[in-house]
Amino acid sequence: MPRHGKKYRKVKELIDSTKRYGLDEAINLVMKARYAKFDESVDVAIVLGVDPRKADQNIRSSVVLPHGTGKKVRVLVFAKGEKVKEAEEAGADYAGGEELVEKIQKEGWLDFDKVVATPDMMGLVGRLGKILGPRGLMPNAKTNTVTFDIAKAVKDIKAGKVDFRVDKAGVLHVPIGRVSFGKDKLKENFSTLADTVLRLKPSTAKGTYVKGVSLSSTMGPGVKVDTGDFKQLAA
Repeated sequence: MPRHGKKYRKVKELIDSTKRYGLDEAINLVMKARYAKFDESVDVAIVLGVDPRKADQNIRSSVVLPHGTGKKVRVLVFAKGEKVKEAEEAGADYAGGEELVEKIQKEGWLDFDKVVATPDMMGLVGRLGKILGPRGLMPNAKTNTVTFDIAKAVKDIKAGKVDFRVDKAGVLHVPIGRVSFGKDKLKENFSTLADTVLRLKPSTAKGTYVKGVSLSSTMGPGVKVDTGDFKQLAA
């Protein structure tokens, strides 16, 4: 395992790894512990008491963060007829059908971050499963990226919609902004995420649902958050 550098070890001393901090203090520590020259992303890791092997506990959804993530997102829409125009007017970076599928298949074109499709285009988009699937780009009804309401889907993504899915260990990893956002905006984004995650609790999940929460910047160490704060914020 690679050893952490001097800067990381220095900021790590600011954080008590055995303590669970209140959200305000945790965010302040994450901002204080940043040391990269770029504007680091702030991410949340949420350990859930679910079994991802069970279909009804394999949590997958999306949330529109009130302040976005600070990242410019390029949106590709698969549609035809009037829906192409609707996509473009809503702010889609690319919109079309067969010609875009061929561009991806033949040229390996992947200059986009999110993909939306109307339901009647999924037969065509299915050809790209092996390309888009492993990259997490395949449109899915659960994340509202397979829809006839193209304008809303595109606008939500551009406004800061984040898709998330529990991993094999039952952990959600979700970006909630950048260090430059400051405490208040990060807190509002965190609260919106918390509310969404709690509403997704499967009825079949036994025991403690939210087992652990931590915050970190791209390069910085993790800061454990009091799970009571997580539930209280979402109340």
